[in-house]
Amino acid sequence: MMLGTGKRMLQVGTGMLAVLLAMSSAQAQEKAIHDPAEGPQAKAQAKVFAKPAGAIARQSVDAKGMAVLIHELVSCGTRLTLSSWTDPKRGVGCGRDFAVARLNEIAKASGGKLQIVVDKFEMKSERTGPNAVHLENVYAILPGTDPKLAKTVFIVVGDMDSRPSDVMDPNADAPGADDDASGVAVSVECARQLSKAGKNRATLLFGVLSGEEQGLLGAERLLEWTKEQGYTVGAMMDNDIVGADTTPGGPHRVRVFSGNGEIEDADSPSRELARAIDEIDGREAIRMIFRVDRYGRGGDHYPFYKAGLPAVRFTEPLEDYNHQHQTPRTENGVEYGDYEKYLNFTFMGNVARDNAEVLRQLSMAPAQPTEVRLKGAVTPDAKVSWKAEEDSERVGFEILWRETMESRWRVFDFATDAGEHVLKGVSTDNHFFAVRSVGKNGARSVATPSQPEVRAAAGTNKK
Repeated sequence: MMLGTGKRMLQVGTGMLAVLLAMSSAQAQEKAIHDPAEGPQAKAQAKVFAKPAGAIARQSVDAKGMAVLIHELVSCGTRLTLSSWTDPKRGVGCGRDFAVARLNEIAKASGGKLQIVVDKFEMKSERTGPNAVHLENVYAILPGTDPKLAKTVFIVVGDMDSRPSDVMDPNADAPGADDDASGVAVSVECARQLSKAGKNRATLLFGVLSGEEQGLLGAERLLEWTKEQGYTVGAMMDNDIVGADTTPGGPHRVRVFSGNGEIEDADSPSRELARAIDEIDGREAIRMIFRVDRYGRGGDHYPFYKAGLPAVRFTEPLEDYNHQHQTPRTENGVEYGDYEKYLNFTFMGNVARDNAEVLRQLSMAPAQPTEVRLKGAVTPDAKVSWKAEEDSERVGFEILWRETMESRWRVFDFATDAGEHVLKGVSTDNHFFAVRSVGKNGARSVATPSQPEVRAAAGTNKK
């Protein structure tokens, strides 16, 4: 028996040795692979400007104030869109009142810079019944200080409505602490943080939307409203279910969902916004998810994404479906319901800070470059060109590149002026390219990816 066991041990040991030798051989082979040098590697002469000073400190986040607002929203019993808009103690109107009251306090503290708008409208969907229903959105607007950029708006939202198991039942309790009182608290805290700063060149909008559970109705209305006001949307960030992180080892990273695009099948305005968020807040805070939303689901960013605008969704790391979209109850010893006790305010405070810092930096930045084009097919050099309006606060532009399999940009070169820039010895085939504006204050715009040159005839010079 011992001899047999020893023989088997010898066989196992020999097998493990073979695996290790194979791995070593593969690693050695990988190290031996060298691609031709392409372009100036580690472009040391490229100017790299520091990030903007005055980053929002995590300890400045008012976690207590966020908790109070969530408690007030939960106290309304339900905030289903189909519930009462007039009852001060129960229903979605109760939730609106608490959000407006808190934003009015912030507006007063801002010296009147923050402007509060209650947008009333009617809409219908499959989840409202046959007739249009009354809805209201709340917008807190911090006008931009730069006349050239004031019509560009950067948006953060949460939605005030909640829902029980039956999305058509206005009478059942639906506390909605995580979905989505947490997102409302984040949006309102961003308003508090940024109304104090007063350095936003572009306009900021902090939204508390309704009708999300009834079919993204409030977001559809907000998109329409921005067009009515003549705004260009620089970014739209939806915070929906951002309050819980109960898995051991947390707080973990918040997920940022962004949809794919049609430029080279790899880029979209939303994807570029996600990359900017990732760079501003850091990989330790942000987990980029390259899909438009959770599988088979949707959120308030979607109407903006569908319209071709930069829009992403923030959502907690790992959702617990016992505590969302559930009528409160206990079954088989399991408690269902979206209660405050399941929230993690440390994590939620991180999300609020991350949103606020992104809004701060993007609203301080020059406008994005436009008409970014890539030329140079069947030539040894890539040629990137772009346009940009004059801006005395802009120091120049960063030309970005990345391997086609990489998810993040790297700075290739710096240019002081718009126009065409030749990337000597760089193939148009092996990388994607983009350009972003850089302010004297270090703030970067969202990158604009290059679009390939439209050639006169498909297949010309094709080999």
